Parts: sequence; structure tokens; C-alpha cells
Amino acid sequence: MSEVIKLKRGLDIRLAGKSETIYTQVAPSEQFAICPADFKGLTPKMVAKVGDKVNAGDVLFVDKQHPEVLFVSPVSGELAAVNRGERRVILEVVVKADGVATTRDFGKEDVKSLSRDQVINKLLKTGAWTYFKQRPYNVVADPWGPIRSIFVSTFDTAPLAPDFDFIIAGNEANFQAGLDVLAKVAPTFVGVRSESANNAFAQAKGVTVTSFAGKHPAGCVGVQINHVQPINAGEKVLTIGVQEVVAIGKLFSTGVMDFARVAVVCGSEVKKPTYVRTTLGSQLTNILKDNIASDNVRVISGNVLTGTQVESNGYLRYYDSQVTVIPEGNEYEFLGWAMPGLNKFSNHKTFLSWLTGSKTYKLDTNMHGEHRAFVVSGELDAVLPMDIYPEFLFKAIMAQDIDKMIELGIYEVVEEDIALCEFVCTSKLNLQKILRNGLDLMAKEVG
Repeated sequence: MSEVIKLKRGLDIRLAGKSETIYTQVAPSEQFAICPADFKGLTPKMVAKVGDKVNAGDVLFVDKQHPEVLFVSPVSGELAAVNRGERRVILEVVVKADGVATTRDFGKEDVKSLSRDQVINKLLKTGAWTYFKQRPYNVVADPWGPIRSIFVSTFDTAPLAPDFDFIIAGNEANFQAGLDVLAKVAPTFVGVRSESANNAFAQAKGVTVTSFAGKHPAGCVGVQINHVQPINAGEKVLTIGVQEVVAIGKLFSTGVMDFARVAVVCGSEVKKPTYVRTTLGSQLTNILKDNIASDNVRVISGNVLTGTQVESNGYLRYYDSQVTVIPEGNEYEFLGWAMPGLNKFSNHKTFLSWLTGSKTYKLDTNMHGEHRAFVVSGELDAVLPMDIYPEFLFKAIMAQDIDKMIELGIYEVVEEDIALCEFVCTSKLNLQKILRNGLDLMAKEVG
């Protein structure tokens, strides 16, 4: 194992509702959906039509700017609906499963005998290329042109995050096979937790393994990139998740796309936090059935910092391995700020709860404040273990000063990297949205 990179800055939010490493059986979902909003920079163009019969792996829609990037059905069945929003923007492409699970066979491949272009073409034609995200900008990856490197983070430090050591058990060979594919595309770097117990991560072959220790966001791939090989102007770096690497490994060894996913169902409002085996894009109805403690809750696909609010009959989003249920913060608390707050979490020692050590907290969605002037206080630097000055970067974004944004490191960060900054911000600013506006401006003006 290489030298451990110890991150001193960060913050662990100790939420109640963490799952034990056990699986619970749930009934298969009847409907599945791919949501184009999960893919930044995507302009979807439908290929299939409502009523069409599809197999798992058949194309549903493509990227209008890059029609070779295919988005495929995770199950076999019928294209049931294309739900649209304002200006006919596609919100959901819904497939009703037939229960037969017919999957397209793309043929086995020995990755050692393939060229880089052949590997990329196979990833494109099977829809597996959509598992990659591209930095800077965190957009759908452009398959053409030089790729400096690929990064994989094998652990997640977000609140109540899934344990990938547990999830990967039994799929170690497929994970290594997936890394072999990635290494054909570009030099690959794997970030592991310093105390990881899974040798598939720590002893991965054909890649560069780096060990990290520290609080959240140590598990964010952007933080790992910043400490291993920072992104410079003009460079293109791809990122991909653990379960997606496994799926790619299975694709090349079996010829079939495997859309199976493991998700952790967690949060203080979940009666029995647990892991479930499901499928990419699965409807949450059966996953959450009879397992929510009250009606006044918020269901989140993903974690509480960066996840997407969904309905209880919504869908597991494309890149998520977590469903979190917490109380909705719509109840006014009289003089809440004046109470001792032994059951409230605060990073600033506002409440006496900081004296309680490792206590877990039942937090709701209430902001406990309102928007205020954005001042330089240093509080954001304390939770961002990267070599940038976040407060000055956000000010440059709000001023739309592109040169200053580049100087201050906008190429280095995406929303998940600065989510903790938003959590601790006393100005109550939506920093993730501000950053996205800056990234979109950079993509438009600089490219």
C-alpha cells in the first residue's frame, strides 16, 4: 500500500439511521426510469417511442450533441411514458418491466486483445460509456480526444453512505476486470480508505492505488484528484463509481450489460435501515413499502448533501447507491436558537450538543436561518481539504469573472466537493447552485 494521504480538514455529520451491513429482500419494481437531468450538459434526443418493446440494453435516447453516446433501457419491457416538464424538457423516460429480463448480448471480449479505440467503441455501443463523468464541469464524458486519466473512489464518506467493502463482496474479480478495461482507455487511479478491509481495492492491479484518511469529503473523487494529480486547463479527466466498474467488468467477460445495483436505504425516518439488491432506475415504491416511520418526510435519492428530492414512488437516480429518508423541516420551532440544543448538530458550537461526543442526530431539512450577506469568515476553508480558497471562488463566480474563477481553481471542483461548504455556510447560500452556474458559464465561454 502506498503512503496514506491524511486530510486534516473536513466534517463528519453523524446522522441517525445508519444501516447495518445486512440485506433485505424486496419485491421487484414494475417500473424503471432514466432521468436526463442526472446528466449535466445533456440534450436528449429520443430514439424509442412510447409503446415500443425494448430489451435491456436497447437504446432509449441519445445525446443530441454526441449521438454516439447511447442511453439504454435497464430492463426489458415496454416504453411506458416520456414525462416532460416546462418547454417540453424530458424529465423521465419510463419503462414498464415485463418480468422476463431479456438482455441484449453484445459478445464477450478479451480486453487484452483490444485496442483503446475498440474498447471505447464497445463502451459506447452498449451504453456503458454513460457511467463516466467528465471533469472539469462534471458533464457527460466526451469519448473523443485525449483523456489524461480516470479516477475511481472506492469509499464514500457522506452521511449514512453505503459501505462499498460490503457491496463489492463476491464481485472482486469483476471489479478488477473493470479496472483492466479502464486502464486501456487511460491511466487509472484508485482511491481507497486507509482502513479498507477489501483487498480488491487495496491490491488492485494495473492501476495506481492511493490511500486516504480523514473526515468527509475524503471520499469525494474530486478531493482525491486534487491531492494526487490536480486538473489543469485543457485537461480531461473521467470519474466512475465502484458498481459501474463492476458492471463494465461483467460486460466484457460475459457480453451482457448487468444493470443490477445495491442501494442502502437509510435515515432517521426509516424503520429498518438496510441494503437492498435492485436495478438501476428502479421505482422506490417497493423499496420503501412499510418502512417509513411517518408521513411528513423527505425522500432523497442519494445523500442529504447532494442527493435529489424524489417522491416515495419516485426513482433511484442513475448514479446513486443510497436512498435517505429524513423528517421534513416544515415545522416552526419557537425560540429554537435560544435553547441548549442537546439534540441539535452544530459545527460552530452554537449548541451544547458539541459536548456529547459521538452522539448521532435526527436532523430535518429546516435551514434554521435565512439568506444573509456573504462574508469571508474562513468557515468554508475549514471543511474543504483542497488547495483552493472557496469563499473567493464563489465571489468570483457571482461576479462572473472568468479569469479569476480559473485562477481560484474552478476546474478542480464540482457540486459534491463543496456540499459541506453549503452545509456550514452561515449566510445560507445555495453554493452548489452558484458553482453550477459558474461551471455552465465556463463550459459556454471557455469550452
